[in-house]
Order: sequence, then structure tokens, then C-alpha cells
Amino acid sequence: MLNRGLDKLELLRIVEAVANEKSIDKDIVIGSMESAIQKAALTKFGHNNEILVKIDRETGNISIQKVLEIVENVEDPSREISVGQANTLNENQVENDYKIGDKIYEDLPQIDFGRIAAQSAKQVINIRVREAEKNRQYDDFIDKQGLILSGIIKRLEYGNVIVDLGKAEGVIKKDELIPREILKTGDRVKAYCYEVKKELKGHQIFLSRAHPQFLAKLFFQEVPEIYEGIIEIKSVARDPGSRAKICVYSKDTSIDPVGACVGMRGSRVQTIVNELHGEKIDIIKWTEDLPTLISESLSPAEIQKVLIDQNNKKIDVILSEENLSKAIGRRGQNVRLASKLTNYEIDILTDKEDSDRRQAEFKDRTESLIKNLEVDETLGQLLVSEGFQSIEEISQANPEDISKIEAIDEDTAQELIKRSKESLVKVQEEISKKLIELGVEDTLINLKGMTQGMLVTLGQKNIKKLQDFADLSTDELVGGYDEVKGKKIKIDGYLEEFSLTREEADQLIMSARNIVFK
Repeated sequence: MLNRGLDKLELLRIVEAVANEKSIDKDIVIGSMESAIQKAALTKFGHNNEILVKIDRETGNISIQKVLEIVENVEDPSREISVGQANTLNENQVENDYKIGDKIYEDLPQIDFGRIAAQSAKQVINIRVREAEKNRQYDDFIDKQGLILSGIIKRLEYGNVIVDLGKAEGVIKKDELIPREILKTGDRVKAYCYEVKKELKGHQIFLSRAHPQFLAKLFFQEVPEIYEGIIEIKSVARDPGSRAKICVYSKDTSIDPVGACVGMRGSRVQTIVNELHGEKIDIIKWTEDLPTLISESLSPAEIQKVLIDQNNKKIDVILSEENLSKAIGRRGQNVRLASKLTNYEIDILTDKEDSDRRQAEFKDRTESLIKNLEVDETLGQLLVSEGFQSIEEISQANPEDISKIEAIDEDTAQELIKRSKESLVKVQEEISKKLIELGVEDTLINLKGMTQGMLVTLGQKNIKKLQDFADLSTDELVGGYDEVKGKKIKIDGYLEEFSLTREEADQLIMSARNIVFK
């Protein structure tokens, strides 16, 4: 490729051709040639030298120069020169024009590339051009992350699908395909680009047909109102290849978002269903009224009552026995998708189960008051039914609040408050003794936000030091879910019974880490 007799204009034509073929900047190609010539020059003139190579972008002239730094005392003649020697090299310069630290450039003769040098130079050029091509491809596709890409299936590898995207290849991993979908080499396929990763070996473009956003972007393409921003997609939940739910909202009250997404005679949604190989799609109108949204998400089941726990992002849905199977769906699919769609953990209860649960809670609270306040069952039930659910609530109440209850006078109210406070002191003493027995260290006991009940539970789980607590994750504290072989598995948290929010759990863990790792 490079030799002494190479025509200068021919060199520029080669640069132009390579740049166009690889879709990279001409300066990058010329820069790679300069590096190749520099490598060959170092081989010829000595690797101890500092050599600068420049190719004129207009004429193709190649300049090879040796760089020398002007120093007071020359220690390395191959890279350094004294002021006197510098002036001798260029007699036209006025005495003392040069100063310490300046650099002079000595022209070297053009080199005739031998077979080995030419091969080495070609290798440098190829490496640099490949690197530039990879960077160009990465820059082209990083902006396409989050979009649907279309390509031809090039080959199948171990269940993964390699897609030719024109200037690059993308991969659809086996678990990102729609289950039971049959794709063949040569088929044109659409997929959602969820990640473009830059690695040492080159970039990787990861595609998905199972991602929830693939469904969202299909609606974006098929529904003009979504593309124009009139209709907004609030959330999406998918069981790829089987069923999906999408929640939409119209900023224009005159437009029905569900109707717009369905299209005339279902034309718009049917196009998407065909692309997803028959995946059933429920389109739900978004509303700020959470109970209504939950009811719509669990359609076709009819809901009687919705109980919301905002702090823990949990919802209890109460319905009749005949609606139970409709709400849960086949293998729990309907409630699982509704939970993902609304970002709330949904617990389905029949009206009988709800009644039994409330009766059990009433009984437990009554028994707690009877035991700790030494009152009879009638008084215990009366307090609970009037809203006093725990010893703590009674200890913090005013006598006037309690004496408002029929059959309780002010003296009795004051006695109840006194007994509740004594009971709490007794419980705290017992817990302190228990913590000592468990060996829970003071550093953990003194952590702000930690209750004695939490400390006992942690101690019983062998978490006794602040370091042990700092090493925990939020899911280990409050519980969570994990996917095992496609099934959602519940993970119990150490402090789940204390109804901590994820934010509170995060704060506790970060406080511990700030102390341990400061």
C-alpha cells in the first residue's frame, strides 16, 4: 500500500476511498497513515529518536522530521541538543534566538518501505481504521438506544438471534425473544434497542422483543396522537407472547385515549397484536383516582372495595367469591400484570376473607389491651372499637379523649393512661434485657430510627453489629420479589413486620454505612 514511488495524489485518492467505504473521517485515515510511516521511520532511524510525520491534506506531501529539545546539558543526543549546536544547524538564525526548552525539527530523508516495514505499516493502518469504524458505529447507534430498530436475521447462535442492522449487528438474546416465536435466517424483524455497550472488543447492540417498551414504541409508531404528544403512555406491563396491559392518558379531554389506541374497527391495535404474534393487549385509561385505576387494571373482575397503604405501596382488593378467579387470572397473570402496571403490590381477598381478617385483628388488639392494661374483655373491645388500637395510642391520649367514650369516666381514663405507660416501661425493660442476652452491640442500638422491637428481631437473625446491618440491602430489610425460572418469588424481609417503607429502610442502611465507613 505504501512505497516510495507512490503518487502523492494517489495517496489522497486512497484516503478518500477508505474514508468513504468505512464511513469515517478522512483525518482519521491520514492520521493512521502518519502513525504507520512514523513506526517505519523509527525502525530505520532508531527507536530512541522522537520522530514527527505529517501528510499534507491538500498535496499529499509527506514530511518526516526528527524532533530535538534544546537543553543546557545534553544527556541524550538522540532527543536533545544544546543552544550552540542548534544555532550551528541553522546558520540563518541570529545568535541566542533559541532558548532552553525550545524544539527544533530536523528534516529526515524519505524512506523506502521494505516488505516487512510496509507490512507493519499496513497493520497499523488497519488497526486504526477498525478502531475508528467501531467508534463511528457506536456513535451512530448510541442515539438509537430506546428506539425500535429493523433488520434482517443474519444467523442463529445458541438460541440468540443475530440481526444485520446495515452498518452493524445487533443481538436478541434468547430470554429477550417472545416465547414460542419462530424466527428464521433471512426474516426481517423489529426489536427494541435497550442498550448499546462499548467494550474493548467493540460495541454491542442489545435488542429485545420481550421488553415492555417494545410494546410502548409500537403504539408510538401506530398511533399518531401518541407520536404528536396528545396521548401519553403512563405505564406498560407485559407477559410476552401471552398478555399485556398498557395505561394511556389524553391531555386533550375531547379525545378518548383508549379509542384512539384501538383505532377504527381495532385496526391500530390489531397491527400491534400481529407484530407480537397474538399477544392480548388490555388498554386502560389512566386516572389519578387510584381505586378506579386498580379496578380498571383488574378488569374483567368487579371490585367491591380497595384499601390502599401508600407508605408501603400495598393495596388490598376486596371482591366477591365469583370474581376471585377473574381478578387473579390464569396462573395469577391478571393480578401480576396489574401490580406491575400500577407499581403497587396487590393482595386479592374475598369479602369473607376480609371479614375474617378484620375479626382476627380486632381479637388480637383486644387481647393485647386486656393483658397489658388488666381490664375486662368488654372494656378492651370498647377501646378497640373506638379506634384505640394499641398501648402506645392510649399512653399518648388525653384523658378527655378517652372519657368521651360511653361508660368511661375521667378517673378511669387517667388510670388507663397510667397503666399503659407503666406497661410500656415494663416492656422496654424486658426488651433491654433481651438485647443484652442476644449480644446486640450499643453502636447498633444507638442507630437513629431503630426501634427496640427491630433490634430484637435483628438480634434473633444474628445481626448484632452495626457493620452487619450496614452490609444489608433494602430488599433484605423490607422484602421484595425475585424472578426464578420466569416465576415471581416473594422474599421475606428481616423487618417486614414493622411496615418500614423502602425510603426509611434506605435511610437506616445509609446512616449505618456513613458511621461504619467514615
